[in-house]
Amino acid sequence: MIHHSNENTLLDDANSPEINKKLMGEISGDFVLVADHLKEASYQIRKRGFSEYPIFILARNEVPVGQLLIGKNELANQWHYKASLLDEFVQLNFIGPESVDLFKENYKNPDEYCCLFVIQGDFAGFVYVPYPED
Repeated sequence: MIHHSNENTLLDDANSPEINKKLMGEISGDFVLVADHLKEASYQIRKRGFSEYPIFILARNEVPVGQLLIGKNELANQWHYKASLLDEFVQLNFIGPESVDLFKENYKNPDEYCCLFVIQGDFAGFVYVPYPED
C-alpha cells in the first residue's frame, strides 16, 4: 500500500513523496468544492469524541472503507469522500499498532489541514491539504 520497507510504518513526510504534481492538482481542484463540508465533518468528529484524528478517504471508485460523506458528482466533484478514523485504519491494519505514535506525531492541525487518504490507481497514501481561508 504505502511504498516503504515496512508497509505499516508511515512515511515521515507530511505528504507522501510518491504523489505526483498532476494528481495533487486534481485533488486540490476538487477539494475546494467540498472543503467546507469536510472541515465541518472533522469538527463534528472531534467535538463528539469519536476521534481526535479524522481521516477522509478520497477515491474515484467506491472503496469499502469509511462512511460516505460526499458522493462523486454530488457537488460537481470528481471524487468520493468518505469519513474514517485512526482507529478504523488500525483495525484494518492500514496503520500498524507500532506506527500509531508516528501517525499522531505527523498529523497536522485538523482546524487548518484536512487529512486525506488518497486512493488512485497504484497510489495510496496520506496527503494534508490546507483548508481555504475564509
